[in-house]
Amino acid sequence: MNHFVIAVMFFIACIWSNPAYAKWIEASSDHFIIYANKNEKTVRKFAERLELFHAALAYGRTNVLAKPSPSNRVTIFVVGSEGKVQKLARFGGRNIGGFYLPRAGATVAFVPELRKASNKFQNSPEQILFHEYAHHFMYGITDYSYPRWFSEGFAEFYSTVRFEKDGNVGLGLPAAHRAYELGRATDVPLIELLNTKKYLANKRKGYDNFYGKSWLLYHYLTFNPTRRKQFREYQLRLTNGSNEEEAAEVFGDIGQLAKDLGVYRRNRKWSYFSRPRAELKIGQITTRQLRSGEAKMMPVIMRSKRGVTREQAIELLPQAQEIAAGFPNDPAVQAALAEAEFDAGNNAAAIAAADRALVKDPRHINALIQKGYALAALAKDSEEPEIDWKAVRRQFVKANKVENDHPIPLLYYYRSYRDAGAEIPEIAVRGLERALEFAPFDSSLRWMVANQHAQDRRYDHAIQILRPLAFSPHRSKQSQLAEQLLEQFEEKRDADGQPQASN
Repeated sequence: MNHFVIAVMFFIACIWSNPAYAKWIEASSDHFIIYANKNEKTVRKFAERLELFHAALAYGRTNVLAKPSPSNRVTIFVVGSEGKVQKLARFGGRNIGGFYLPRAGATVAFVPELRKASNKFQNSPEQILFHEYAHHFMYGITDYSYPRWFSEGFAEFYSTVRFEKDGNVGLGLPAAHRAYELGRATDVPLIELLNTKKYLANKRKGYDNFYGKSWLLYHYLTFNPTRRKQFREYQLRLTNGSNEEEAAEVFGDIGQLAKDLGVYRRNRKWSYFSRPRAELKIGQITTRQLRSGEAKMMPVIMRSKRGVTREQAIELLPQAQEIAAGFPNDPAVQAALAEAEFDAGNNAAAIAAADRALVKDPRHINALIQKGYALAALAKDSEEPEIDWKAVRRQFVKANKVENDHPIPLLYYYRSYRDAGAEIPEIAVRGLERALEFAPFDSSLRWMVANQHAQDRRYDHAIQILRPLAFSPHRSKQSQLAEQLLEQFEEKRDADGQPQASN
């Protein structure tokens, strides 16, 4: 994705303007939690637009995931400038307008501002976020990883959402911000666009029109009456196991499709969907001003949620400790300190900070989880591991009782057996599978579930879980390894005489 980057962890050296005195607002809704140093009205309105966007995406669909648990919502940090976003990302240079990290129980996005583009040819921070949330939404409606062009075309198609004056929501409007790209950038031949491997094998250095052309093709196939039927068949073939080249045969002569697409590009009038506001149901949106201690701790919280290495955590820790010393009775501050201590490898100090938070708020989910992490780290080196691993399990059971649909307690209950080298009970395996249902976008969780199924010789289940990683449109060492494992699992399934599941 060209603006948002799922990146490895780097040191974050952010310069925040007056963080100790900033008045931060938290907006909480069904699918999002937003933190911004903005006025309450602006943040609330942003949360409302995001929820309307989700409702418009879900409109008419029957396979949408249920409302997430509070901690499994997308958390959005509004950091104030693109420079601060780029320092947080530390990857991609000046091209980053924001970034998104899809993780079970900790999905976060960082954006510079809550603003629209100054003209239709610009890609605003808000539109970038809509693009990334479309990807996030797509994970929840299918277990299949579609070709790269489809994935990006889908996200671009919906990122141009327009909130009409009458309250309706428009989807699929022209991607004017891709006009220059379509007209000036190196063209990607349609035969390569439809085949991820061919595109990557022949990719030219520099800027091409992949994103713009992916949007154009998705838009054309969606609104052209004849091609729409082919588009449905194309998607059906993919979900039934056809590869990209086989699925694309439904379009007939690709050369003719390319000519038709060229004609379509010259349109002066573009179709789009209008979703009626009266039918877009959104839940309650609440806002509050963060307490003084929480506001002062926000720079630490953002860096922790972004992800830090041990060295980075050690450098961050003195700031967290200094702030937390002034707010010993604030559960959010002490939970943030617990996270910073754990990241730095100070497990006993992390438990102590988490306990201070839990005295004030026994249901504080981050404190419960951070304590569980620290207990698990101590159990790995314990002289009485059986006793200590039981304490770890009790801790994550407590967290599960607070948020039954939170994936992290389910995941770490399972890991407590695996990391202890103990026999994994069926209830732990079922919990792991349930965690993936709540967080289908988390690739490391998907790996874990696939490997567990393979160990249990449930190869067909392992294949189904692994397939989105193997067919990921973003080619990587991970996707190549997934392809290899997929072949191995298929061979073992066939050798065992297991029936192949129908899609």
